[in-house]
Amino acid sequence: MASTLEKFIHSLDLRALPRVLQIQSGIYCQDSDYEMFGNECSLSTGDVIKVIGFKINKLIASICENNEVSQFSAKVELPLNFPGLYKVVADKTPYISIEEIARKVSIGPTRFGHPCFYSAKDIKLANFTIKHGEQITFNSVEEANGTTAVNCAVVRNNQSHCFTLPLSQEGEFYECEDDQIYTLKEIAEWKIPKCRNRIVKRSSTLPMWDSSSPLPENFGGCLILMPIYEVQAVMKFRKDIVHILSDLDVEVKDVTDYYDISSFLQPLSLEDIFERTSKEFPMVAEIMEVPSRSRKPYNLLSTGKEIVIHKKYQAARVLASEMRSDSSKRRFLIPMSYKGKFKRRPREFPTAYDLEIARSEKEQLHVVATKAFTSPHKELFSVSVGDQFLVQQLQTSEVLHEGRKKLIDVLACEQILSDSYKKVLLPMYMEGGFVEVIHDKKQYHLSEICKEFHLPFNVKVSVRDLSIEEDVLAASPGLQFEEEITDSYLLISSASSPVESWEIPVYRLNMLVHLLGKDVRTAVPPVPRTAVEEVSEEEYYMLRRYENQTLHPPPRPPKKPT
Repeated sequence: MASTLEKFIHSLDLRALPRVLQIQSGIYCQDSDYEMFGNECSLSTGDVIKVIGFKINKLIASICENNEVSQFSAKVELPLNFPGLYKVVADKTPYISIEEIARKVSIGPTRFGHPCFYSAKDIKLANFTIKHGEQITFNSVEEANGTTAVNCAVVRNNQSHCFTLPLSQEGEFYECEDDQIYTLKEIAEWKIPKCRNRIVKRSSTLPMWDSSSPLPENFGGCLILMPIYEVQAVMKFRKDIVHILSDLDVEVKDVTDYYDISSFLQPLSLEDIFERTSKEFPMVAEIMEVPSRSRKPYNLLSTGKEIVIHKKYQAARVLASEMRSDSSKRRFLIPMSYKGKFKRRPREFPTAYDLEIARSEKEQLHVVATKAFTSPHKELFSVSVGDQFLVQQLQTSEVLHEGRKKLIDVLACEQILSDSYKKVLLPMYMEGGFVEVIHDKKQYHLSEICKEFHLPFNVKVSVRDLSIEEDVLAASPGLQFEEEITDSYLLISSASSPVESWEIPVYRLNMLVHLLGKDVRTAVPPVPRTAVEEVSEEEYYMLRRYENQTLHPPPRPPKKPT
């Protein structure tokens, strides 16, 4: 039975892909050319395409009041890379079954793919009862013994209880409130159910507004997002991916059961390649699609280029930001193979608590106060601008607080006087300001800094990496090394001239390839080229937000003793 392309997308389960469609009729038939993202193709009545995926291409946004579209609100088109972070407003329309949730909501192994719902009524299972209003986390969809079910969990008394719910389970299921913040791209990929719109509220963490923004200045309200989908398809006798928007006026028919699906090329994402076993490497592939504006060195990759994918692995990087006060601050991921050298730059510390975190057994921390602080306790020291201190250690001290003696954490320091030292105690809650005094003139490699010092750490390139044609770090006035992260990479080289190889990030480069089945000429990969990767503002916040929380210091102590 024929249907419009849009209806087909709304009815399709992603787990059923790929599907083979035959063009039935439409305004773009009769041998007309249809061009999308530079890929020109002819869609004629009777043509057959293999749909390998679909995703949201853009969002139509309307400003809403009280979760309803304002009658005076104009619709604006927002690209997925539109800046800003957003909170998702829980959908008040219930789902009537687990099957509807599994079909419309993205459930998967990533950190975004665990939606939470609650039932309006108790659900009795064999072992226990899920109470109405209790938060249920949906973790994955699995098939066992011919029956499909959703793996779920509830948390009671800090204990997680796992169970399965069959797709046939009916009821009234509502979304739980979500306190996380997301980029528009994350929301489009994971947080917009099929056949539904999504209301989002802009977070207080906003980029600088400019006149080209489609949203009003200082806008902090809600938006209703309506998705426009894009179908990714493969046509016979073509080696590229065709992108077709869901509002294209054509009718299609699903002919998967009557067609040999293996007669089409099989596009693979970098994630697909990374999921292959290590024994399958190396492999030869041809690039089917790569972003047109890729940053160096990935701009050396192009559609139709044959590459050798040598291996997959995890690699360490240091996330760094330029030390600038303006909005043009750039962010980088620096590999441990970087051959340049760095000299230290002074660090700034807003509180005594930050001094304790930065304190090291290797050297004594020397700082100058940049802000005055008057202590409310006579037992503790009052700081003046220009006071210099050598940081000693964390200890406790007895102070008089509201007529009672109380033990509080303090930072023991030595104040540097003109001809002597004075032992003083600074309260940990002290809001002051300190700048580090650098005595160390040594030049360090990146690996030495990560081994010997706590991050964050301020530096400037003193010797650039001569193996890099253009060392972008050398031009920076200063860098702050923020944290060390681990990410997934593939090592690739050109199949025609394997002189050098590159590391490409699996999750930050949207590239599609198909395997050629050719023999690899040499099993030993060429020497990898060192590449400093510049990351966008959105990528930077994603990297920082999802790093291991154990790397981060605990919350600062209260400002006053309690």
